[in-house]
Parts: sequence; C-alpha cells; structure tokens
Amino acid sequence: MSNDNKSTSSTKTVFKYGEDDETIVDAVATTITSNADVDSSMYQDDEDEQTEVVAADKTSADYYFDSYSHFGIHEEMLKDVVRTKTYQNVIYKNTFLFKDKIVLDVGAGTGILSLFCAKAGAKHVYAVECSQMADMAKEIVKANGFSDVITVLKGKVEELELPVPKVDIIISEWMGYFLLYENMLDTVLYARDKWLVNDGIVLPDNASLHLTAIEDAEYKEDKIEFWNNVYGFDMSCIRKQSIMEPLVDTVDQNQIVTNCQLLKTMDISKMTSGDASFTAPFRLVAERDDYIHALVAYFDVAFTVCHKMTGFSTGPRSKNTHWKQTVLYLEEVLTICQGESITGSMTVAQNKKNPRDVDITLSYSLNGQRCVVSRTQQYKMR
Repeated sequence: MSNDNKSTSSTKTVFKYGEDDETIVDAVATTITSNADVDSSMYQDDEDEQTEVVAADKTSADYYFDSYSHFGIHEEMLKDVVRTKTYQNVIYKNTFLFKDKIVLDVGAGTGILSLFCAKAGAKHVYAVECSQMADMAKEIVKANGFSDVITVLKGKVEELELPVPKVDIIISEWMGYFLLYENMLDTVLYARDKWLVNDGIVLPDNASLHLTAIEDAEYKEDKIEFWNNVYGFDMSCIRKQSIMEPLVDTVDQNQIVTNCQLLKTMDISKMTSGDASFTAPFRLVAERDDYIHALVAYFDVAFTVCHKMTGFSTGPRSKNTHWKQTVLYLEEVLTICQGESITGSMTVAQNKKNPRDVDITLSYSLNGQRCVVSRTQQYKMR
C-alpha cells in the first residue's frame, strides 16, 4: 500500500456491524469520529450499561441501516467523483430514457440520484430509503423544489408497497466493497421482479468482479506478521484472525505483479439472487520476477443501455473511488518468475447467519522454479 494509506491504517474499514455508530462512521470519516471519540468518553457507566442492553436487542440488519443514518458516510459517497459524476452523466446525457418515465430509486440515501432523474424529466420518482437519512432526503427534495416529482418512502423495499403498480426504471447505487458486501443487490433484484415493467431498465445493468496479484511485503508485515511478536510476546492467535479479514485499501498500481483476470460478470436485468454466489477459476500470469503477498479483487460497473455505453472501474489502475480495492493476504509469500502462473478458484457466498456478510474461499497453487505451493484459505467480510 502507499505510505499515505499506512499513516491512516487505523481508520481502515472493519467488517463488523456489531459496534456503535461512532465505530461505523470511523470507517468512512476520520475527522468526524475524532470528535465522536471525545464525546463517547464522557458517557456515564449507567449510560454504557443501557447502551449494551439496546445493542443486544439489535440485529445486524439494524446496524446496517443505522450506519447509513449519519451524514458522514453520505458525504464520502457524494464526494466520490467517479461514482457520483458517472451516475449524473448517465442520467443527464440520456434524458430520452427518463423523459416522462416512472423511476424507482432503491437505497436513495440523500436522494441525489432521484434529484438527477427529476431534473432529467422523469414523470415521477419514488425514492426508497430505510435509514433515518430518509427524513433528510424529504427536506432536501422540498428545498430544491421537487416535492411534486419525488416521493420519499421510508422503509425496507421488501416491506413496503409503492403507490403505483409498476415502474419504468430502477436506479440504484447498490455496490458494496468487493462488489457484493452488504448484499444490497438482492434488494434491487427483489424490486426488479416486483415492480419493473417487462421492457423496463435497471441502472446500472452490468457488473463484473476482477482479480490480480500484488507484492506487498511492508504492509503485510505491519498488519499481519506484527502479531507474531508483540513486545516479546506471542500473539499469533490474533494473526490467524487478521489474515482472514480482507482489507479494503488503495493499492498502488506499481505493486501489481500479474495480469488482471475477470472472475464473474453479472447482468442485473436478468440474473437471479443465487447468481451472486459462485465459484470461478482463475489463472494469474506473472509479468515480472517478484514476490506475491496478496490477491486483490475489484469491480467494474457499466450502463450499457445508454446512447454511449458508460461505466467505471474500481481497479488499481483507475482513478480512486471510496470502494478502493479488496486485499486478501496469503499465508505464504510466493516467489514467482515471469511467465509462471498462479492457478486456482474463488468461491463467493453469502454468510448463512447474516446474508449481508460475504464468505470467500480461495484455493490456489503455484508450481514454479523457486516456489511450489498449494493451499486453500478462508476469508470472512464482516
């Protein structure tokens, strides 16, 4: 990873929604949480006990929606120019798709996509948001003069009814880390099957997951191997946990050792929910002699129904986004020579206890001049 990222490693995304809002926001807004940490230290013991009781009653789904109630996470997404400008361009440069159409915005957040659609001439937009941000979205819609065009509906898509039987377009920014983390895709597919007209449009309509391999000795030493010797004590039991948690971070393109391989393509307009769980083979060929410490996953999305196909990539060779890349550290350091290949397969599945989490099984082997290895590793995005 870059030195800039190392200096803020403590604020990297932690895949657990079993903490308070301050912890969740810490993953997306360091400056905000520095103040939140000060405030939290002022809580009284009885308040802490009360919080623990409330927390015990909450489900992982509650924490998921609560995390989107704070403006900090929306600020980060809105300031992601690659993300937001792509959606804006898709809508503004293809007004023929939206003119006089009924649009459903799934997971509307602040309502920015709904506002784009309304400005592009949509007949009506139904903005569905389950978090407390729905209340802010209503105010935003009113403040911008679109109350007669945009209706904000607060609740879960799976539990509410729209005022109309069908919609012409479903638009959503559903992608999570590693594309599938948080599993909002299932909600989009549910809405598609229930409300989209037969010749309707889903935006975006195509997504793909990719894989490559990197050299990352310094960061692996700092984040993983650190636990082997902590001030002279063996804490390697924590190392076993740390290596199972994929790291979301920005990868320097100069770290890439192999080619990039397409793992999975998803046609959002036709796929089923089960298609998001899959096993895909891969073959990564070394482009130089080097060491490999991790495999890196990233995704691309495309809007193919536009006048001119539009999309973006979250890969390390593209402009940075808030999704960054997903790094899966390997147990062993692989020594690879140019032209040699790492072969294997990746299995991706929803966690059985919490479908918003992702379980990843990585099987890989290298039969090279300087390194022979065959191994299977498990990863859990929480």
